[in-house]
Amino acid sequence: MMVKDNMLLLFRVFWVFFRIGPSTFGGGYAMIPVIEKEVITKRGWLASSEMGNVIAIAGSAPGGVGINAAAFIGYRLGGIPGAVAAVLGITMPTFVIVCVLSLFYSLFEHQVKVAAALKGIHGAVIALIIMAAYKMAKAALFDRTTKLVAAATLLLLLFTSINQVVVMLGGACVGIVVVMTKKKLGYQAKTEKEEAKTNPGFLYPEYYI
Repeated sequence: MMVKDNMLLLFRVFWVFFRIGPSTFGGGYAMIPVIEKEVITKRGWLASSEMGNVIAIAGSAPGGVGINAAAFIGYRLGGIPGAVAAVLGITMPTFVIVCVLSLFYSLFEHQVKVAAALKGIHGAVIALIIMAAYKMAKAALFDRTTKLVAAATLLLLLFTSINQVVVMLGGACVGIVVVMTKKKLGYQAKTEKEEAKTNPGFLYPEYYI
């Protein structure tokens, strides 16, 4: 019975991400709102606070954000088999679609309607990414320290050639130093995890309306 339940869970994970893959254009952060809706709102597989951590880790790890998020969520639900099912589900339909499109793209790339459609898709993708960034900002920027780190990081990325990995590691070090210093001095060190405990709707408040 347990084996049957595990297989059913793996199929559900695969099927959810199989449907997410071809339904999102732009990949990466554009997938996050759809993943949140399927995983948190519809099925309750993860709490919103956990999803915030998944997005942070997926964005920091090498590779695509959408695929990384799928792997973490799948692992959270079903271990390594769950991660494999989620990654296969989210990549398989997209892989097939890209292969088919690559065969026909050279035939239609100069068509006016095709070029116009791609321009429209570009605009929609930007909107999806901005929406995902807005949600992540609400989850991550909850005190003065996080806002200052975000502002400093943005300026560094815009006006210097520092590698993104160095910037992320620097942000992690700053966070550790600030929290440890505050605790040593007797001040309250607010973290995302503690904020989620006291205010469970702060990460994604639209789910608590």
